[in-house]
Amino acid sequence: MIDDWRILMKIKSTEIVDTFAEAFKMSGSRIIITAESKQWAMAAAQSITGFATSVIGCKCEAGIEKELSADETPDNRPGISVLIFAMDADGLGKRLMERVGQCVMTCPTTACFNGLESDTTAIVGGQLRYFGDGHQSSKVLGKQRLWRIPVMDGEFVVDERFGIQDAVGGGNILILGKDQKTTLRAATAATKAMREIDGVILPFPNGVVRSGSKVGSKYKALIASSNDAYCPTLRTVSSESLVPEGVNCVLEIVIDGLSEEAVAEAMHVGLHAAAKPGIKQLSAGNYGGNLGQYHLHLNKILEAREASNQS
Repeated sequence: MIDDWRILMKIKSTEIVDTFAEAFKMSGSRIIITAESKQWAMAAAQSITGFATSVIGCKCEAGIEKELSADETPDNRPGISVLIFAMDADGLGKRLMERVGQCVMTCPTTACFNGLESDTTAIVGGQLRYFGDGHQSSKVLGKQRLWRIPVMDGEFVVDERFGIQDAVGGGNILILGKDQKTTLRAATAATKAMREIDGVILPFPNGVVRSGSKVGSKYKALIASSNDAYCPTLRTVSSESLVPEGVNCVLEIVIDGLSEEAVAEAMHVGLHAAAKPGIKQLSAGNYGGNLGQYHLHLNKILEAREASNQS
């Protein structure tokens, strides 16, 4: 069970475990999807971010960053900003080309633009142009080349290259509550607060994951398995259990971001939003500090931002 000495801070009546989220260096990209209406832009955004919860099984992690008004997009139409992450730039480039081609180009009225200035780029429109079968055309605007690909409702406009930058994946918080309903309510409040932070996404369904994982398994074919330390049903049978008495549900929120600062800020607002009655502890998942390049300590995040707010 979790030791009392690890509880050094509280938000209201909720204990903050003195631990850290272990996050990883990833590559990230931002794409801007526009369409004739917000509904069609959202349809493409939901499609391109599908099956993208974890690199463990999906090869990338993706999510909707925010909605954009017409005056915030390159073609003055309603838009959606989407962030996509992979373990390296080459892998991310492949996922961008696949997903833009299959999920955005196929969606009525859409266009797709690069949303991230970077010296590192992936060719996307420059590959998708061949779908035009020789009827495609291009236009250079500033430093960027656009491709116009004929499709059955007119033309699909897409940037030739999309920027890629270093990013952070796997920031997280764990919410330990008295029951499922209470914990889910706290998780929903936390995800709502986190989505107000620019430069981050929450890749799991509605931002919440119940099947948190640990590295390795008793079965050799698996690289990850159920995080039994946080499974309430195993509290009495596992010596590794970190589930306190009175806790019957644990939910995790995973955060990917374009910077460590953005991920830390999302964790900060999420911790405050999740500290509701019935939530005994807020914690984070890590691998002992041996795998991830970023260690996001909960108490340090809270202390630093509290000090900043008071200054």
